[in-house]
Amino acid sequence: MGADRSVCPLSTLAAALPGLTDASTESSADADIQRVLCETADRLADNYPYHSPMYAGQMLKPPHPLARLAYGLAMHINPNNHALDGGRASSQMEKEAVADLAAMFGWKRHLGHLTSGGTMANLEALWVAGQLRPGQTIVASTQAHYTHTRISKVLQLPCETIGCDDRGRLDPGLLEKRLKKGGVGTVFVTIGTTATGSIDPLPEVIDLQKQYNFRIHADAAYGGYYMVASSLEREARRSYDCLRHVDSLVIDPHKHGLQPYGCGCVLFRDPAVGRLYKHDSPYTYFSSQELHLGEISLECSRAGAAAVGLWATHRLLPPVRGGAFADNLDTCRHAALALFERITADERFVPGMPPQLDIVTWIPRAASPAAASRLSRQIFAAAAKLGLHLALAELPTRFFGAPTAGAPARKPRSGHEPTVTCLRSVLMKPEHFDAIPAIWSTLDRATRRALAQPAILSRRRQK
Repeated sequence: MGADRSVCPLSTLAAALPGLTDASTESSADADIQRVLCETADRLADNYPYHSPMYAGQMLKPPHPLARLAYGLAMHINPNNHALDGGRASSQMEKEAVADLAAMFGWKRHLGHLTSGGTMANLEALWVAGQLRPGQTIVASTQAHYTHTRISKVLQLPCETIGCDDRGRLDPGLLEKRLKKGGVGTVFVTIGTTATGSIDPLPEVIDLQKQYNFRIHADAAYGGYYMVASSLEREARRSYDCLRHVDSLVIDPHKHGLQPYGCGCVLFRDPAVGRLYKHDSPYTYFSSQELHLGEISLECSRAGAAAVGLWATHRLLPPVRGGAFADNLDTCRHAALALFERITADERFVPGMPPQLDIVTWIPRAASPAAASRLSRQIFAAAAKLGLHLALAELPTRFFGAPTAGAPARKPRSGHEPTVTCLRSVLMKPEHFDAIPAIWSTLDRATRRALAQPAILSRRRQK
């Protein structure tokens, strides 16, 4: 029987679970609770304005209001999605939400569950890869997230990196050169790198898989939801359309999926890998003959509230092509293209590669990478004072063509290529599109201030 929509959700929950109390109604400590909450709010005010479109720096966006409310509602129960004893309803909601994610990639049969984030999800995927290909090497691009090398060390798996092309993507030619030496068990492809949002050429990697017989793991923690977008360029779309063929993948609902932090997801195309998780517990799994999520997870206790928030968000905004959720992703990409167009047209800047998703990188035009790096840091600081929050990244100079001369900003270590400190903007909120004029105006003012600084310092020295 459905709940009465006119009744408060918490009242509905309390009616079904007698004895459930609402912390806000516990009058015995109301004054103390209010005092501590006000103190907490004061402490939380010491933050960047992540919710604002003028925050265009790191991969941060506020969760959807429904996700916050559903998460909070579930926290009145505080379910644990390990065994069904601890989270019966939320476990089923997790299975349904994970099935929604698998369906995005065309997987009707799959094995998967939510995790605390992309790092843990990648760890599980590489753990499975190591179990299936013991002793064999994992290879990833130099622009893959740094945690894959850390995870490989934790799992005691051999790991190597492969160079990128000038657009920050895994170089298939260099990959094949390594594959010819043998011993590669898993190729780690990135669908939306953290630094530039670049998408590795998955079709070419799949062609190599047919010849060299390795597993493919796709880290789509950042870019995975763009599977349902309609604005991708043809080359990027080809890679997304091939995701159905990878062996495992990771996606983070707490990025583009509008969820609070603590919500990643790992998916396996072959459900048979569940046998690798088999373990005995003398007390955990006796409440039901159904699958307990703890039986297919390396993590034990996991927040069932995260599953509830995701499930509710999917009910309101299904992650399907042509829907409102997909439209918002396209708006983010259009915002990135609009900013990239302005940067490209301005002679003061040298743009990085055209954005494949919603991340834009650029450097100030300067006489050397060292000078460009210094100006990037000055613009970054000046923009922040004016209310525009960007990010800085250290990237290979070749990602920006050949705009500078002279020594690199940082002396490269042996075997490492020259780098430059660039400005980076992540436009992952739909509101960024309407804010582009304001973002550009503030960036222009910050750049003029930064360009004036060397002259001011020079005059001071002369005095």
